[in-house]
Amino acid sequence: MRDEQGKRKEGEEKRKEERGVRSGREVEWMPKAVKAVEEAFKRPEILNKALKIIQSFGNGRQICDNCLGRQFAKIGAGISNSERGRILRNLLRSAAENVSEQEEKCFVCNGIFERLDDFVQKALSKLREYEFNTFLVGTKVSGMLSASEEMLWDIAGAEYAEPLKAELNRDVGKRISRITGKIVDFKRPDVVILLNLWTDDVELQVNSLFIYGRYRKLVRGIPQTRWPCKKCWGKGCERCNYTGKMYAESVEELIRETVLEDFKADDMILHGAGREDIDARMLGSGRPFVAEVKVPRRRNLDLSEMERRINERCAGKVEVFCLRFVQSEMVERVKQARAEKTYRAKVLVEGFFSEDEMRSALQGICGKIEQRTPRRVLHRRADLVRVREVKSAKLLRVEHLNGAEEAAVVEEEREGREKADEQAEKQGARTISEIELRCEGGLYVKELVSGDEGRTKPSLSEILGARAYVLELDVEHVHLFFGDEECVREKMREL
Repeated sequence: MRDEQGKRKEGEEKRKEERGVRSGREVEWMPKAVKAVEEAFKRPEILNKALKIIQSFGNGRQICDNCLGRQFAKIGAGISNSERGRILRNLLRSAAENVSEQEEKCFVCNGIFERLDDFVQKALSKLREYEFNTFLVGTKVSGMLSASEEMLWDIAGAEYAEPLKAELNRDVGKRISRITGKIVDFKRPDVVILLNLWTDDVELQVNSLFIYGRYRKLVRGIPQTRWPCKKCWGKGCERCNYTGKMYAESVEELIRETVLEDFKADDMILHGAGREDIDARMLGSGRPFVAEVKVPRRRNLDLSEMERRINERCAGKVEVFCLRFVQSEMVERVKQARAEKTYRAKVLVEGFFSEDEMRSALQGICGKIEQRTPRRVLHRRADLVRVREVKSAKLLRVEHLNGAEEAAVVEEEREGREKADEQAEKQGARTISEIELRCEGGLYVKELVSGDEGRTKPSLSEILGARAYVLELDVEHVHLFFGDEECVREKMREL
């Protein structure tokens, strides 16, 4: 008990020195803010409330200056709640009220304001692991402290009061800012420091950082994001060779490796502006994406260097460019955006069709298209009819195959499309054409060609009166920009 009283007296002497008090004697100079608050506190209404609060604590229970002053925190500015409490005690003594100095631990806060430096040191110890520029302090108030605070408000009302955690957040925040040189950010802090009064410890909430960019997928057979095994849903089984994945790698995972290394982060999630089919390449101007980097321990990195390292590691598979830091809102903007896309497709049609016939058929699919949800995605999309538009369709090349030559090509291109009857494929002429389509976002190109058994109208197959399907598909351009037009133009000049 004596040690605790000694510590409180030392702390009180230190606070007196900070506010210009020496050995209990006021110095002649007093800040204008203190004088203004003192005048406001002389009102009978305020003094009566303060006295009522102090007298309510009987049986040896006392209230500290912080908790007393906090009940009047909205009166005046420029001084601490501790100073407010001291002023109120002095005014009450001057009015001949029996008001003593606090000698025991505060019944309201349980002496927490005497232990703020302990919380600060715990926070600084945990922060050493992280690079950050801004922070915010929050508090998880225990049930006992909440009940004590509500009791105060029942006694004197909460008209002029501020919550306990508001004062704790401010005071601890000021100390951490003074020591680290970092600034408080109420909207987008890099790190949130949580004072857990239940456990008497400090917790960190490290907020994600976000990187915008574009990627090009240079090979087929890679999904955009990690694809859990359909049988075990990521747990690992014989079907997925106990990897938990349908595919060995993805665009997300290829990029993720370097990002986690550079930022020393826990995880990375890729948010794309749509996605291409697994068997399609993403070429040309690339697809916009936002990488959400979770729990980064480093933040101030040279993204151009990271871009170089990603492209070096993923050479021949994935390429990224136009990387820059963005705010979290960019995730929603990118994911919700609807963009026109330009595709290049290699198409097989059963039968002999001239260039003129193919051009005429392509003109027939320009305009509005009614697409019922394709059968291949019915397991994850609602069965609806959607209207989309084909902006333009160009014929780039036509060739005709017969017999063994055609059969060899068909066999080579078979993977990744619907298989027609094997005998039918190897009989008669076939037309292979290369086409370019510019379409509204959300249109299924493979079904635009095949018709999907009448679910897409009109289709190239319907107009030609012959079976048609896509052998290869590439996304050439996603016509969508987020302030990166110049960067994309420069990249296209390099290609």
